Formats: sequence, C-alpha cells, structure tokens
Amino acid sequence: MAPVVSQQFIKDLERLEQLAYAPVIGPEGLARNLAKIYETVATAHFSKHDLKAVRSVAPELMYRLFDLRTGLRERIADFEKRNLMTPDVVQGLRDAFRILRYVTDMLGEIAINNARVGEGDYAMRGFTGKDRNTLVNAEFYNAKELPFRTGDVVLVRGRAHNSAAIARIGSGDSQFSHTGIVYIDGEGKHWLVEALIEDGAIVNMLAHALDHGIVRAVLYRHKDPEIAALAAERVHDLVRRSRRWGHRRIRYDFSMQLDKGRNFFCSKLVRYAFEKGSNGRYRMPRYMTAIAMKNRDFLDRIGVTAEQTYAPADIDIESAFDIVAEWQDYRETSNIRLQDFTMDKLFEWMDGYGLRFHETPAIRAVSVLGRFSSYFSEGAKHMLSGLFPRVPRNMPRKTVAAVAMLHKTAEPVYRELQAHEARCIAEFGRPLHGDEIFAQLEAIRVRENGNIGYLVSPPASSKA
Repeated sequence: MAPVVSQQFIKDLERLEQLAYAPVIGPEGLARNLAKIYETVATAHFSKHDLKAVRSVAPELMYRLFDLRTGLRERIADFEKRNLMTPDVVQGLRDAFRILRYVTDMLGEIAINNARVGEGDYAMRGFTGKDRNTLVNAEFYNAKELPFRTGDVVLVRGRAHNSAAIARIGSGDSQFSHTGIVYIDGEGKHWLVEALIEDGAIVNMLAHALDHGIVRAVLYRHKDPEIAALAAERVHDLVRRSRRWGHRRIRYDFSMQLDKGRNFFCSKLVRYAFEKGSNGRYRMPRYMTAIAMKNRDFLDRIGVTAEQTYAPADIDIESAFDIVAEWQDYRETSNIRLQDFTMDKLFEWMDGYGLRFHETPAIRAVSVLGRFSSYFSEGAKHMLSGLFPRVPRNMPRKTVAAVAMLHKTAEPVYRELQAHEARCIAEFGRPLHGDEIFAQLEAIRVRENGNIGYLVSPPASSKA
C-alpha cells in the first residue's frame, strides 16, 4: 500500500486555514488567532510524519501555505479600516509569516530529497527553477513568464552572515536583508535601483542583482501603477545623476535613520522613491521596526543610531502592496535558516549575558587594511576581497572590524550546525527542527564557557 500523509498534518493545515480566514471582532481575538497559527507551526515536527508521503504531495502543500499567507496578508487593509492593527497584531502577523515561510522551505527541501549545492553546481537566478522554486500569487499568474513592472519592489536575502544580522537586528525577526526598486527604461531594459554597503546608491541590471548570491526573493507591487512608475523614475534619475563624473555619490547610510542626511540604506532608498512618486502622500513603512537591543556594543560598532527604522521586511505588512511572487532556492534555504537561528542566539547572548566583541591585533590589522583599501580602484578591491572585505570610504574602521568579528564568530558555529543537520538528514531524512537547532546552540555556549569566538563576557567589575 502506498504511504499516506499523516492525517494530523492535514488537520493542522486545515486548522491554519481556518485561523487565517476566521472572522474577528476585536484585536485581542485576532492576536490570539495569529499566536495559534505560530504555535501550531512551531510545534509541528516532521519526525511525526511519513516523509515519503509528504514528499509526494509537498508541491500542493507548499502552495496551500503560500495561498494562506497571501490570503491573510490581503486582509490587512480590512484590519486597518477596523482599527485592529495593534502592536500585538502587527507582531503576530510578522511571526506568522516568518514561521510559515520556514515550514514551506522545509517542505521544499524534503521535496528535492534534501539536495544541497555542491562544488561545481550552478547558481540559480532569482525567480527561476523547476521545483516550485517560484510561488506565484494567483492574481498575477502567467504561465509563460514572471512579468516585472516598473516600480516593483524586490526583497531578497543573501548568503552572508552579515545578511542574517541585518535580517535579525530589529524587534521583528525577519528572513530578508536587502531591498531595491525595479526600473524599466524606454528600451525595455530591466534595472534594479538599490543601495549597497560597498557601492552606495547604484543602478544594476536586474538580472545581475537576481544572480548575485541570493537564496530567497519576493516581488511586491504597489496597487497604484502611476505612483509606482513615478517612484521608480524619480529614484532612478537621482541615482544615475549621482554616479556621473563631477556629481556627489550617494553613500551607504549606516545609521539606519530615516529622515537625516542625503545618504541611503536599502529600504530608505525605497521609502524615498515612493514618497517622491506620491508627491509626499505615501511614506513607508506604516509599521516600523524597533532597534531594541539592550546591549548597544554591536550597534555602536556598526554605526546604527536609530531606535526605530524601516527594515527591508517591513513591506511584508504594507497593505498598499501586493505579493506577486516568492522565490527560494531549496538547496540553500536550510543554510540561511541555520544562519538566522545562529544570529538569534548571538544577539540573545549579547543582551542576556552582556557579551561584547573583543578586538585582537589580527582583527585590528584586517580592519586597518580594509579601511585603507577603500581608496583603491574598484579592480584592486575585487582582487583583494579574499583578504579583507570591500569597504566604502565612509565605513569606519571599527565597523570593518565588527563585520569581520561577526563573520569569524558565526562561521564556526554555523559549520557545526551544518554538520549536525547533515547527520539528521542521513539518519532520518529530514532537516533539523528549530528546537533542535536552538538546543545545539545552547550546548555550544555551555561547552565554550560563554565565550563564543570574538564574543567574550564582560570583566567581573563591569558586571557588578
């Protein structure tokens, strides 16, 4: 007899759908329903299910979860009209969307039999692939291609540890680290206008941006095409002019302050675009992310001075935008999940145990050389990028050091988690559950006596 999916799995999915579409009277009931969605998914465990059966129906389940998210998201405009979007509801939506993405990722991984990118494997471009890599909103489905429109906003997640740090630095943990706006010129060429740490505000070919080390991407579309088109045109023209000879470049803004200075970080650029495109009528985001770390050591090192900001993933609860499509490379989603959880714990330990980065002479040397390299030509920067990170001229030395220490602290922890997950896949055929990942991370902290890489406990005198 062919294996069948556990009835509990189907019941859980049906319960999620009921909760997502249930009528609500007040914000308290809505917040409870969202919390139940999170709890139902967070406590689900693939060890309780027949994985062969799950694999056979995974594409259908992935689309049901995607449709559940898009359906829930489409209700936000109504929630706003009814004054239901309290802080608890906003956080509940963030949590629900995040956990539903994770379980969709895990279904995708199981569907491809936990294949991983190996040496010599091709890098997949965003919004390509044949294993349900791209999930498309039924309202925008086109069997032939994914039609981009000028003014579309792209949200992405890269592979680096600093991408995980950007995604998790705010109060609303997310799975995204970067955003940009699509501009289609008169010749039909597709561009992405974005602000990068290394280059500041820049215009790149969209294909290059989608081919450049990303693991997940979401395409959002503003409901007013005129506002979107004007937003893309205004910011494109501004950034193009800034790159011409004799014009002042728009540098990367490390402060994450929204209304100070002429420099941009990625989502501040998108905010500027839509503010100009709407003639000041529309300002993003409606629901900001708080920078809530109590231990300011890391924030001070990387130059963040904002207490609240527009984090890239805040667009996920902007009712003025629709989700057109969502893409992920299931060969790598487990890797960024491990990075996410590693960064969660590093930040938790910084706050809970007062851990701080400790610079060694070697790190100081790397940061000084990296800072000095900001004056090299672009070609020289690329040649030396294996020795120290490419840095812009406005990145302070202590920020270069912090990025290096973050990478060197997170990398061995992440590699150990990868090995643990590989054993789990070999033995049970499934990726690690979140509880298993966090348990392993805590075991590492205990084993290392609280000092993790370049993160060390404060002196006893400062604890008193």
